[in-house]
Amino acid sequence: GTLDARSGGAVALVYIVATIVMAFTAISYMRMSREVPRAGTVFAYASAGIGKPAGFIAGWMILLDYLFIPSVAYLFTGIALNSIFPAVPVWVFVAVAVVLTTGLNLAGVKVASRVITGVVLAEVAVLALVLVLGIAYLVQHGPTRGWLTPLTGIDAFSVTAVLAAVSVAVLSYLGFDSLATFSEEAKGGPRIVGRATLICLVLAGVFFVAQTWVGSLLSPLTPADLQADPALEGAAYYDAVDSTLGPWLHWLLALAKAVGAAFSAMIGQAAGSRILMDMGRSRQVPKFLAEVAPKTGVPWKGILVAAGGNVFVAGWAATRADGLDQLTSIVNVGALTAFIFLQASVVGYFLVKKQGSETPNWFNHAVIPVIGAGLLIAVLVSANPLALVIGAIWLVIGIAVFAVHNRRRTHG
Repeated sequence: GTLDARSGGAVALVYIVATIVMAFTAISYMRMSREVPRAGTVFAYASAGIGKPAGFIAGWMILLDYLFIPSVAYLFTGIALNSIFPAVPVWVFVAVAVVLTTGLNLAGVKVASRVITGVVLAEVAVLALVLVLGIAYLVQHGPTRGWLTPLTGIDAFSVTAVLAAVSVAVLSYLGFDSLATFSEEAKGGPRIVGRATLICLVLAGVFFVAQTWVGSLLSPLTPADLQADPALEGAAYYDAVDSTLGPWLHWLLALAKAVGAAFSAMIGQAAGSRILMDMGRSRQVPKFLAEVAPKTGVPWKGILVAAGGNVFVAGWAATRADGLDQLTSIVNVGALTAFIFLQASVVGYFLVKKQGSETPNWFNHAVIPVIGAGLLIAVLVSANPLALVIGAIWLVIGIAVFAVHNRRRTHG
């Protein structure tokens, strides 16, 4: 609903552009994961390619992303389940989801991977059902808007509007990079993780385009309707399914999304704990955050710290009418900034740090990351002004933390 309103109906195009933008980021993750397998974090990559100060800032900015994404996802879970069981407050569902997924993260990556696989398969099955029934309905009854409007928009096409929507759509992809943080634990090493990261991103893009294309053609609401009443945006997709395919599928879709969001939060929480672990190893944050459990090998203290932050932020947002808007307005800025550092790290590592050791590949190590950085900057400057302000404040805090910590180490 939000993307439909912001893009003027060109919601499928938004996801196509977002997939292309994030593909450049995935390629850079793949390049760096082969060279710097340590925890696979953007902190490690930027440190190796640009230097430790840049690495700290990159890690600090992506930490903002990982701190808020699980909270947003937990809030999605609470809202979805509350729509099915309105007698139970949103914050109760949020708390239960945090406890359950934190327990799975503490159990270790092997246990967590089995659960995640089951959740993903269930979500794909429900999505496939919605797509099949949706296409059948459209063939029989026709769309509510032109067949190509998900690409062209309904009224005047606007590049600015599409980029603004892309800055929001990026939220849907901010889990693919979490795979790279498991480089030390995955069988097959960083090469397998790099390939898996790119494959997951492309598959996600295909699903998003298909889902939004069909959903927009089923929607009884126009972008103008959604712009006039933003309260309709959150449930727009559910309303489209309910009005055309039936309440039972609406309920099934909401349940699948609720469970899927909870486990998406689990991945983000785990990735955030590993960033804390990596930064703790380098003494950029308190060293205790680098401690891992002997039996499972997971950074259990980092997981508990991340879980505490998730409960606080999501619980606070659950008690506010504008809580979801407040969270989603800032969640992308940290990631986009960190991804720009990632692109710079590819250039710095291969063309500067490794200069003379091998023949440079200018296309892979300069052209691709520069184009990727340019696309990311274009999306970043189109983000919500409030998000940019909060991101700037977080950046200033990070610079201050680094300066104080570095001074203590120097005089230590």
